[in-house]
Amino acid sequence: MLCALIMAGGKGERFWPLSTENKPKQFLSLLGNETMLQMTVNRLKGLIPIERIFVVTAKAYEVLVKEQLSQLPYENIIIEPVGKNTAPSIILSAFYIKSICNDAVIAVFPSDHQITEEEKFRNILKESYDFILSNKGATITIGVKPTRAETGYGYIRYNKMNTDKKIIKVESFIEKPNLKRAELFLEAGNYLWNAGMYIWNVNTLLSLAKKYLYDTYNILKGLDFKSYEHFKESCNKIYMKVNSISVDFGIMEKAKNVFVIIGDFGWDDVGSWNSVERYSEKSNGNNIFKGKGMAIDGDNNLIVSKDKPIVILGMDNILVVESSDIILIAHKDSLDKIKEVKNKVINNV
Repeated sequence: MLCALIMAGGKGERFWPLSTENKPKQFLSLLGNETMLQMTVNRLKGLIPIERIFVVTAKAYEVLVKEQLSQLPYENIIIEPVGKNTAPSIILSAFYIKSICNDAVIAVFPSDHQITEEEKFRNILKESYDFILSNKGATITIGVKPTRAETGYGYIRYNKMNTDKKIIKVESFIEKPNLKRAELFLEAGNYLWNAGMYIWNVNTLLSLAKKYLYDTYNILKGLDFKSYEHFKESCNKIYMKVNSISVDFGIMEKAKNVFVIIGDFGWDDVGSWNSVERYSEKSNGNNIFKGKGMAIDGDNNLIVSKDKPIVILGMDNILVVESSDIILIAHKDSLDKIKEVKNKVINNV
């Protein structure tokens, strides 16, 4: 039985000041009328029913998940009492899903990605599911062909001799490279962006967790599954004891039987305001307006207004974002500093 696990606990700091700790980017409508979380759930329709979709999130976002996914069963919301990175949240969720369906195949997705060709995405997910059913103990990750020398993503390397295959054995996972290495990866042709999407049988996942993250596995196997409320109560008592570690570093980089399928379905991780630009309609002068705004004698600006019209005069390559509390004005060359600036502002305002 194929189930989906959507990770929705991130803070989305690079979308500050619109994205805040109270309402991070996965709960915002950055690319259309739906929020990023709603888009993630809706693209699974036709393949995975809502009853088999689970969302793991922080306690602070439980109400937002309920509001935005009104059809999602309440018991399908898995609450992390404290953020411990991706590996513990996935292992926690795997134990919970296994208590409901002992032999489930779990497809794990971030909640804040853009996928433009949804039918292709569902077909690739179905192929991955079929592969897992036929290959006991295997894990599949979805990789994306790089279109630029991107330093913000991890990479997956596979053997060049297997380029004629649809599902390929992974040689290694590589952390985010510097620009020179990213350019070499792009030129080599056998490197894919790591999209952070995984498909595995729940028992395979828990076996890997036991092997490579035994302390976390040993703590979480003590959860109480007599009821949803018992599960939450026991989680509150023990979860803070687990180690904070990413699933890539903790499991994927060490696992042996890992395969990659190429996800040619128009993927973007929507990690910064630059990502929003790639998928937004542009006016004359390549300006983008979300809300009311105007650019006079200015090109390539991105304006996000909340209450009042924002007018830019004689400026190019500027980002303006109005939130309930703050107005940010930044040159686009400085967008990589937004997270740093956010922390300074919060500590001084």
